[in-house]
Amino acid sequence: MLSIAVQRLHNQQISHSRFQHPAEVIAWLGAVQAQEYALAKWAIGLRMQTSTDEVIEAAFNKGEILRTHLMRPTWHFVTPTDIRWLLELTAPRVHQVNGFMYRKLELDQVLLHRSADLIAKALEGGKHLTRAELGNILVRNGIDATNGMRLGYIVHYAELEGIVCSGARRGKQHTYGLIAERAPQARRLTRDEALVELTLRYFTSHGPATIKDFAWWSGLTIADVKMGLALLGSQVRQAAVDGETYWFSSSMPTVSELPTQGYLLPVYDEYTVAYKNRSAFLNPRYEPLPTDRFFISSFAYKGEVIGRWRRTFTKETVVIQLAPFLPLTSVEQAAFADAAHHFGDFLGMQVVYHTT
Repeated sequence: MLSIAVQRLHNQQISHSRFQHPAEVIAWLGAVQAQEYALAKWAIGLRMQTSTDEVIEAAFNKGEILRTHLMRPTWHFVTPTDIRWLLELTAPRVHQVNGFMYRKLELDQVLLHRSADLIAKALEGGKHLTRAELGNILVRNGIDATNGMRLGYIVHYAELEGIVCSGARRGKQHTYGLIAERAPQARRLTRDEALVELTLRYFTSHGPATIKDFAWWSGLTIADVKMGLALLGSQVRQAAVDGETYWFSSSMPTVSELPTQGYLLPVYDEYTVAYKNRSAFLNPRYEPLPTDRFFISSFAYKGEVIGRWRRTFTKETVVIQLAPFLPLTSVEQAAFADAAHHFGDFLGMQVVYHTT
């Protein structure tokens, strides 16, 4: 019988990885949710053969990986190669979702276009500016950008229109740069080509998954998802599990061996957040639990989420505190210890860990 959890751990490159560069991980997954920037870097590192926070930070600052709003929408890491076709495929739906706020904040098309033009001009020549600095430029040109939410939607519009994306960090501050300069070789695809590309990547890297799972993750319509699957033909297969139809790539091997490692998954990790139906990693024996349990940093063992974790820092140490849903067995405790050391190695810090 197809094991959803085992296959996902394998296909998402968690239980084993062949990747050595952050961009390889992101390209494989299509996009990686990344509003919690520090932990989103760990989501990438977890899926690499070996990696450190410094390596991923350097790749980000060099523009080898980028961060922007797309799909649902929320912040995602994307590659410079993929950023344009992903935006062109998913941005129209996001603009529809944002329409209410555009009207509420009195952001009509004329004002949004003018604001985007001013932002683009300010960033020309490789300049990277913070959101606050962009806001000051808009204000000097007679556009009210003093309201943080209004400014946020103006910049968000410029992202969706393929004008701006992440720039290099300035200390701990995030900046914006021009997509034309950060991703000059970005691919352009027709809508059908983009739909096929994203559908195949999702069901290859995130499968087995349902049609509703992909619609949730991508922000596309159910009709779009069905069309993408139809266009893929024999490149995807389906299987019925517990009354649900799951789709997955025909190219991926069937995996049956359950990994015994434990994984410290960051908040909004693709393993937990990328599915509408989350029953594959949630055991009903842990009920009742908070409904936000998949929007937390979670500890997974044998494919199941069995607790939540948090980290705090001292000068040279990261302290990891695990709150298991049930007391850990000795085997689970050992798996947690290994996972904690893996995270400490990624940060290049000593690690202290304990359960509550």
